[in-house]
Formats: sequence, structure tokens, C-alpha cells
Amino acid sequence: MEVATGTIEQIIKAMAAEIGFDLVGIAPAQKSANEDYLRQWLASGQAGNMAWMHKHIDKLLDVRELLPGARSVICVGLNYLYPLEEEPGEPSGRIARYALGDDYHEVMKKMLHALADFLREQIPGAQTKCGVDSTPILERELAASAGIGWIGKNTCIIHPRMGSWMFLGEVITTAQLQPDRPIDNYCGSCRRCLDACPTGALTSAYNLDARKCISYLTIEHRENLTPQQQRMIGDWLVGCDICQEVCPFNRKAPKSRVQEFRPRFPSGRLTLVQVLEMDDETYRSIFRRSAVRRVKLPMLQANARAVQANRQK
Repeated sequence: MEVATGTIEQIIKAMAAEIGFDLVGIAPAQKSANEDYLRQWLASGQAGNMAWMHKHIDKLLDVRELLPGARSVICVGLNYLYPLEEEPGEPSGRIARYALGDDYHEVMKKMLHALADFLREQIPGAQTKCGVDSTPILERELAASAGIGWIGKNTCIIHPRMGSWMFLGEVITTAQLQPDRPIDNYCGSCRRCLDACPTGALTSAYNLDARKCISYLTIEHRENLTPQQQRMIGDWLVGCDICQEVCPFNRKAPKSRVQEFRPRFPSGRLTLVQVLEMDDETYRSIFRRSAVRRVKLPMLQANARAVQANRQK
């Protein structure tokens, strides 16, 4: 690659684009401005059984707890949208788009580490730490601060051109970089995501009660689903995309350029028979290098039985 010229921030952003990120911005490494809200949200039980959020509250509230001396956070967005084909004729269940390709954690880690390596080459002595979803970081707040997009009423980061079908990642660094400005929030009076959520998980604009969220129930909830919760997941096996599907900013969202995110299930669905008849070996083979592996086979089959029961009502 021909090294870009300009300020260090421009050079870093040029490299981020060269690596393949769709969006990049810089946020200051500082304590969250939403501490009171997060603590209240956790205290109210809306995180469900995600105990890690309580355990790592200090890190969530301040990235400097993850990297002492951090001054800046390079935030990136990576589009994962691929068009889907027609549904299979047999009874089936849906898988959220983010989980249809290869595991985004592994794909993005390689890209983030490449960006971090470049940063350290440009600024000798700078320290870095990368994060992508599994690290306790308030990544949407940071992305909004960095101008990647705004936090929508569905709590997703939305960019006016890219929409919300994006993975977020961060390079925390001790380097002092000029931060970007946040962009305006264009949700306006729209409430399509709130009205479309079938479980009422979006209890109000910008507030998500995880205990009612289909994504939480099909992935994070580690106890047996109650009959009510089984009904709530509808026809979803893993995750849920409803609040993104109805967002006006996703109508013309571009297709991803990342081949690893191409859906291994072109329709975005798996037949229920296929899931219910899986053994461990088949499960490992089908979901090799897939984010679906977070949902172990017994849980996936329990979700399939719930979807099957919902279809019969």
C-alpha cells in the first residue's frame, strides 16, 4: 500500500479503509456520560442473566480500565448485509443476518490487529488494545461519539448511508488523536422499530429490556424457556432482525464487500427437521467458524421445538 499523506488521523483512517472497514472515526477515551442510566438499567434487571455486565461495570463505563493511560479510541464499522434468497418450502426458523456468515469476532479481530499494528508503527511507543463485542466496551456509545452513526430508537448504531447492518470494533490506544464530532440523530418522529417489535422489548425510544428481546431469549438466556417465552421467539432460531428490517435507513443499505460474511444459508433459514435431527458432529460441521456456535446444540434444538410449536398454533 502507498502510505497516505496528511495528519496522523487522516493516515490512520486511510489505512482503516485499506484494510476493509466501511466506517472509521475517533472518540476520546473518557468515562461514559451515561453512567447513571446504565447503573439504573442494570439495577432494574433489564440485563436479564447477563451477569458479566454487572461484573465488568467499571470497564464498561471507562475504557481506561481496559488500557491504563488510554487517550483515544479508533472506532470502526463493517457492513455485513447480504441479500437473502427465497424461503425453503419446509417449516423453518430464521437466523439473524449477523450470524449467517463466518464468525465476525475472528474476521474483525484480524482486521483490528492489522490497524493496531499500523498505528504503533506510525506512533512508536503507543500502546493498543482491540475490542469487538466480546470485550466489555460500550461500543455503541463510543461509535456515536466518533461519528460512526447515531444510536437509534432501536438502540442500534445507524449511519445515514450505511444503515445499521454493521459490526462495530475498537482500537483503544494511549496515543493522543484528534476526536471526530458526533453526527446528528435523524430518527425524528419515526417509531417503526418500536411498533414492529413483537415482544415489546423496546419499552420506549432508546431503551431495550433484554428480558423481552428475541435475540436475548434465543442466545443469552441460559435457562429453559417458559411457555410465554417460547411464544415470544416466534419463528426465530438465533437472534432477531425485526427492528432493523423496518428501519427506513436500511431500505437502500449497500451490500457487504466481505466474502466471509456471505450467508452459508442463502435463505437465512434452517429447516426445523434439519435442526432437530442434528447430532454433535453435524452441528460442528455446519457451524464451523460460525457465530451460531455461541448457541449450543441443545439450546438450538430447544429453540427449534419452540418455533415448531408456534407454527402449529
